[in-house]
Amino acid sequence: MSVIVTSAPSPPGRGLGRGFFRPAGGRSPPAFGYHQRMGVVGWTGAALDAALRDPACFETFSVLSGAPLLLVDLTQAPDALSPTALARLATLPVVTVGIGPASGTLPLAQCLDLLLAQESELDELSRALARRPLASLALVQLLRSNAASSIEAGLLSESRVYSLLQSGPEFKAWLRARPRPRRSRPPACGPALRVEREAARLLLCFNRPERRNAFGVELRDALCEALALVLRDDTLREVELRGAGAAFSSGGDLDEFGTLPDPATAHAIRSTRNAARLLASCADRVHARVHGACIGAGAELPAFCARVSAREDAFFALPELSMGLVPGAGGTVSLPRRIGRHRTAWMALTGARVDAPTALAWGLVDKIERA
Repeated sequence: MSVIVTSAPSPPGRGLGRGFFRPAGGRSPPAFGYHQRMGVVGWTGAALDAALRDPACFETFSVLSGAPLLLVDLTQAPDALSPTALARLATLPVVTVGIGPASGTLPLAQCLDLLLAQESELDELSRALARRPLASLALVQLLRSNAASSIEAGLLSESRVYSLLQSGPEFKAWLRARPRPRRSRPPACGPALRVEREAARLLLCFNRPERRNAFGVELRDALCEALALVLRDDTLREVELRGAGAAFSSGGDLDEFGTLPDPATAHAIRSTRNAARLLASCADRVHARVHGACIGAGAELPAFCARVSAREDAFFALPELSMGLVPGAGGTVSLPRRIGRHRTAWMALTGARVDAPTALAWGLVDKIERA
């Protein structure tokens, strides 16, 4: 087994609390192959085991040490890591990634945040982590924690991490760099959520096509009200969730980002009025039919539903990390339950689009429908 980090680790403790560590020498195992061309140094399995047995490993392998990524080469026969090393590997303050087939390395693979099939996928991931190291770490730590959490506990954890990052430097930098919100918006065409009942069936349709059904406060509040009605009325046997226009939903309304008074209040609001929590509570009755862009909340909310059908033009993406945030509409809870923690991490860390056939193969959707 060979393990790789993005740079030689700094001596533990140097510069901690005064910004990121800078590489300052120390042990540098020989680099190899593809990773040598990237300036990445490699570790043997025995060296990693020894490093993880050292209590200082949490400083050695940290985003603050200049090593936001730790890679494990799964193509070579892995040396056994001790139970102590495996336990610490699963909790390091760094994104941990395996490259190669995970068969035969199940205990090790379960400790890693992400699995890549081939080295060509590494460049895209490395660039994303370099741009947003703090949000990347927060994401994988949240996914690790939520793997053993209930839906309710997972949603609370997600909201706390989201609020924490709202006060962080990466989100603030994104806010400063983004274009100013538009002063005028296209006129709305009716209520934000169209609600139609026919006997035991209820249709809920996102109805802001002029905004690509951006999931803003108005739409969130209307959806929460409708889902509360579903939970109160057992005679509603089937709920269909749709979106009007060219997209199911383009995700959070970017014009509203950063408008709440403070992150603590934002967390209190999400704890009080949470569409994901309500949707999860009636998920067995809900059939989401999605199409076009399913971005952010547009991917996270349908994943709670018992049935998800996608049109052939549907695609899914989690772009929040590029803003210095994590998914905030329940995605760190709903997506892992459908596609697993590793694939959720890949989507969130890279922001990569997932097309409808891939979503079907992964289990993110249950059926592809023709338009």
